[in-house]
Amino acid sequence: MKQIFTLALACIIFTQTSFAQTCTPLGDQATYGTSDSWIGYVYDNMDLTNYKGYVNEGVAGNPNFDQSFGGDNVTYATNGCSINTTTFSVRYKLRKTFATSNYQIVVGGDDGYRLSFDGGATWAINKWVNQSYTSTTLSINLGGTYDVVLEYYEDGGSNRISFTSTAICMGTEDQSVYGTGNIWKGYVYSGINFNTYKGLVSEGTATNFAFDEKFGGNNVTYNTSGCSISTEVFSVRYRLTKTFAAGTYTFVLGADDGYRLSLDGGATWVISNWTAHTYTTTSYNVSLNGSYNLVIDYYEQNGENRVNFNMLAESVLPISLVSFTGQQLNSGLKLNWEVTAESDASTFEIQKATDGVTFSKIATVNATTGVTTYNYTDASLTNGKSFYRMKMTDIMGKVIYSNVIGIRINSAAAESYNVYPTVVTGTSLYLESSVNTAKVVVTIVDAAGRTVSQQNIGSLGKGQITTVVTSTSKLPVGMYFLQLKDAGDNITTKRFIVK
Repeated sequence: MKQIFTLALACIIFTQTSFAQTCTPLGDQATYGTSDSWIGYVYDNMDLTNYKGYVNEGVAGNPNFDQSFGGDNVTYATNGCSINTTTFSVRYKLRKTFATSNYQIVVGGDDGYRLSFDGGATWAINKWVNQSYTSTTLSINLGGTYDVVLEYYEDGGSNRISFTSTAICMGTEDQSVYGTGNIWKGYVYSGINFNTYKGLVSEGTATNFAFDEKFGGNNVTYNTSGCSISTEVFSVRYRLTKTFAAGTYTFVLGADDGYRLSLDGGATWVISNWTAHTYTTTSYNVSLNGSYNLVIDYYEQNGENRVNFNMLAESVLPISLVSFTGQQLNSGLKLNWEVTAESDASTFEIQKATDGVTFSKIATVNATTGVTTYNYTDASLTNGKSFYRMKMTDIMGKVIYSNVIGIRINSAAAESYNVYPTVVTGTSLYLESSVNTAKVVVTIVDAAGRTVSQQNIGSLGKGQITTVVTSTSKLPVGMYFLQLKDAGDNITTKRFIVK
């Protein structure tokens, strides 16, 4: 009986020994994973000793993973030998090529974890302590191939290790370039200290470099040339090179939150209110003459957001009008004017009156830097005499008026013709003549003075009624003008409406 028991025990020992011998750790502990698939070398101690086998994390095109090892105090299989998840450690290795960009890396673990981009020589993240699950975020600029090592250990209780990598959208412009022609270049960043460049915006117009920007609202999406941002916790650096005529100027800068203004590219700040606050403005008075590199810095912490800039000039060259004349054409009455090259004009508002007293606006022409001659055609002619003047505004908002000119339309000839109906629903209308006319040409123009059609009517007898085709197909709804010429001379212009 004793011999049988001894034989059975020997069999059990032999069987256990044979089973243990079948467990062989696979993997060399040195090879790096590729194609975003980590090789994780698993150890049966917390200090990365007693190697048991390897596992894989991540998939092709995505190195992110979140591993909880099946639970607390359970068996975790590897390519080799299994371990118990009470106390163990893993060294994950990945050779990865990163496109040049800023990245947000997030590593989390329970317990210790650390991350290296140089094969373990240094640690960009190091939380090698016992802890409940905690994550660490790293913003880093990467570009090229790296030997990434992520180490982890577990010391009882819950266990988990996670890794995510996200490329941060960035703008591509040269952030040192200045705007010109009154157009600011605004370089937009996430973070209040110009942390991550996102893209370019512009402010100002060709005629005025003042601006007032509210970014679309509080905590909304604001688009740039590259990446959009949320209008909380961001900053903008505006740049503009501008030439000032000799004079004294007052700059007014306001914002919610921080703002500052430099006239020398940011070397010094003539206005500086670089703190979080509600909307506030600051003014600065200075004598200038020549070209300056203007910089406006702005940041928004949270809540309301706004930045605005304006300039008041105490010495701006006035608008000097050289001439202002009118000329009757087929398309209407063409107004021509000229200003001196030194005039700092912004806009010309064309005003019209039939009595020479009560003027109303009919158009606005924007001034262009370096241009001295302008014109505008009034297609809406009125029988009899019309009066015109200009309201001229300079770049600082100062207004002066031109002289008044009067133009007489041939009212006697106008009364010799009748056009009806004045409201057209089809493609034709009627022309009635109360005089004999030799060679009549009819031109249809739209409200912008553009020719729509032209017909050679020929001679008309007194009392004759003829059909005038406005166009081959129905004209768009709007106001039009029928212009008559007899042997090359303007006779009259009649207005009609297409519905």
